[in-house]
Amino acid sequence: MKRLIIIAIAALSLCSCSILANMNPVYLADAAGKAMTGMTLTDAQIIELCQQSVAHLDAENKVDNGAYQKRLTKILNGVDHVGDLKLNFKVYITDQINAFACGDGSIRVYSGLMDVMDDDMIMAIIGHEIGHVVHKDTKKQMQRAYMTTAAREAVYAAGGVIGNLAGSVVGSLAESYVDAQFSQKQEFAADDYGFQFAIDHGYGPYSMARGLEKLVQLSNGQKASAVAQMFSSHPDSQERAARMNQKAATYSKK
Repeated sequence: MKRLIIIAIAALSLCSCSILANMNPVYLADAAGKAMTGMTLTDAQIIELCQQSVAHLDAENKVDNGAYQKRLTKILNGVDHVGDLKLNFKVYITDQINAFACGDGSIRVYSGLMDVMDDDMIMAIIGHEIGHVVHKDTKKQMQRAYMTTAAREAVYAAGGVIGNLAGSVVGSLAESYVDAQFSQKQEFAADDYGFQFAIDHGYGPYSMARGLEKLVQLSNGQKASAVAQMFSSHPDSQERAARMNQKAATYSKK
């Protein structure tokens, strides 16, 4: 346990040296313990955190109720569950090129992404994001985001219940979560999921590859500044696109 607390305190140091300088030892140990809670968040707590974070993001962004939402509904064609997880979809009006999924089944697609991709690509990208949820990648990212926020804001789950967090805390948590990045192994697995997800719902086998190729193209072109961090910094997107092309070619030969 002592070793774990030391690790947690080290994690706190990543947030801000100036914060640490102003903390007394008792408060620092207490904050470290609270950050430690993030390592053991339950699925129910993750859902609570996701719901609050998504509600905050929905309030902070302009949510479309017109053409974009209608197009997204048409693309999804009735997809509203993945296993036991109920999905809900919304479109944010923004030039940013992004999409994300949360552990509570919330999927958010940015209009900037829809402006530059066709329906096949969008379906594959959505499948990719759902893949991160199915593979529990988003749970791990929410745990990390919670630990970062807990360290900075001194918040923690009491009695197994998250409760209603302060707006500043939820905002910090949402920002940390949306900006989170995944490993190459996680991205490959999510690509595979997106590949199959698109096919299973009537889209072509090259949908995932074409979506990744588009992101590479945008990251290297005039729209590079609009490509969200989670896409522009994905590990070796060109390699991932080539991998999906090969997978699609193999599938097409069956």
